[in-house]
Amino acid sequence: QKISDQIEISEGSVYPLLRRLTKEEYFTTYLKESTEGPSRKYYQLTDKGRDYLYKLVDEWNEFSRGVNQLIKEGVNNVEE
Repeated sequence: QKISDQIEISEGSVYPLLRRLTKEEYFTTYLKESTEGPSRKYYQLTDKGRDYLYKLVDEWNEFSRGVNQLIKEGVNNVEE
């Protein structure tokens, strides 16, 4: 639900991705009883997953700094 609140994505895209990340040991899963129907599956980030997350965040920050620099240079060239 939290993902869907931020970006438009279907469940058909999310669950295969979660299965793959669990198979690669970035997540563990557990079932929890629900008061509304069957038990629910929850995903928990592993230490390996947390390390991978930090690596991806660093890569994203480096990428976005580069894009922001290109935009800034482009805006400055338009103003001249």
